[in-house]
Amino acid sequence: MTLQRVLIFAGGNTNTAYLEEIRPGDLIIGADRGALFLVEHGIHPHMAVGDFDSINEEQFDQVKSASGQLISCDPVNKDLTDTELAYVIAMDRQPAEIIMMGVTGTRMDHTLANIQMMLRGLQHQIPSAIYDTHNYITLTGSSSVIQERGFTYVSLIPLTPEVTGISLDGFMYPLDNATLRMGQSLGISNRLIQPEGTVRIESGLLLIIQSRD
Repeated sequence: MTLQRVLIFAGGNTNTAYLEEIRPGDLIIGADRGALFLVEHGIHPHMAVGDFDSINEEQFDQVKSASGQLISCDPVNKDLTDTELAYVIAMDRQPAEIIMMGVTGTRMDHTLANIQMMLRGLQHQIPSAIYDTHNYITLTGSSSVIQERGFTYVSLIPLTPEVTGISLDGFMYPLDNATLRMGQSLGISNRLIQPEGTVRIESGLLLIIQSRD
């Protein structure tokens, strides 16, 4: 039986609204301080992973006792960020989808690395999304159905030098067999005019960012 979803909660910008994303049957992973966020709000993660260098000993004991499994690593001699460690574990479970929360914030290096991480899921036919208070980010190499989700804008940003054959249905500003290249802003701030829209591309990788101010 295929695991439906894995939810990863990391230690970036967090919000209690993220907890509303949890559904029965989800596998919940807390990465470092993200695990503490879950525990402090009464959620028992199935796994808590990371070096836990952002929490104190008392908080660590709290996470350890409330988590189904603890996977700890050395804070210095490690090759993966806490979020990537959680993502690799999630991919190993071969879920239908991975959703990451708390993976954006003031550290742009971490934010960009986490966005690019979704490529690894796509290569294994596992769709991924990043959700925060102002954005819902997905990645496609073929087609994607975009649901309204309460966001105002939908922007299309190439993750490869060129994305070709872009066609949109259900959007205010339609495209038909269009090409977007890195550095162009043509795909910024579109809007859905139906409860959901469809994005199709022929080649390349396209970030789809739903956002609100």
